[in-house]
Amino acid sequence: MCNTLIIFEKKLTMLLKDKVVIITGASRGIGKSIAQTCVNQGAKVAFTYLSSDEKARALEAELTAQGGVAVGFKSDASNFDQAHELVDKVVEQFGTVDVLVNNAGITRDTLMMRMTEEQWDEVINTNLKSAFNLTKAVIKPMLKARSGSIINMSSVVGVKGNAGQANYAASKAGLIGFTKSIAAELGSRNIRCNAIAPGFIETEMTEVLDPAVVEQWRNAIPLKRGGKPEDVANATVFLASDMSAYITGQTLHVCGGMLM
Repeated sequence: MCNTLIIFEKKLTMLLKDKVVIITGASRGIGKSIAQTCVNQGAKVAFTYLSSDEKARALEAELTAQGGVAVGFKSDASNFDQAHELVDKVVEQFGTVDVLVNNAGITRDTLMMRMTEEQWDEVINTNLKSAFNLTKAVIKPMLKARSGSIINMSSVVGVKGNAGQANYAASKAGLIGFTKSIAAELGSRNIRCNAIAPGFIETEMTEVLDPAVVEQWRNAIPLKRGGKPEDVANATVFLASDMSAYITGQTLHVCGGMLM
């Protein structure tokens, strides 16, 4: 009887039960946490990867260790044709796409005086063009279902800018404008589009930074700590779920009060 109650309660709390979720850039950090949290909430997750097939299979096993569904697809989100092929494969395997999380992102930080055209193009293509590619590809199945949630991973840098990150800031600010436009365009079809702007999130990438610098950043944040990938993942689940059914065109800051 006790076990039955536990299983029943777990089903009740699954916010993404049987929803099909595509996540780009899910191999580590924030993206990986989003994938794991979505699986834990009952979603069928399709994630993209560019590394080896062996690493993708290992990630699938890790994400589904406690049960659930997660399948990796080798695909470059910044490539228009590959993005559409990805969505076709996901629809073929799962029947539809309920949620898209445009999380793929890179940095190529340097001062504008030293920034090359290649560094600019690489960041814009990965961070911004990929969102266009995948969004355009998922519109068809979402229109057919008259339902969908698109979540774009922006940044506080896209809101306020930052010296040495002109390319990154432009790509993330572009995502906010893109989010508002898609929300306005597709709202009448019950397709929502929102953005998340993470602040200082502590991942394996931040572990190589000078601890003194990290502590200085933490102290400048009202909550006096860096964010965890799970903080962003939980916000993503909220925007993906029916709990946010009347929210669209918004940018949710997950930054501990860094920006107010």
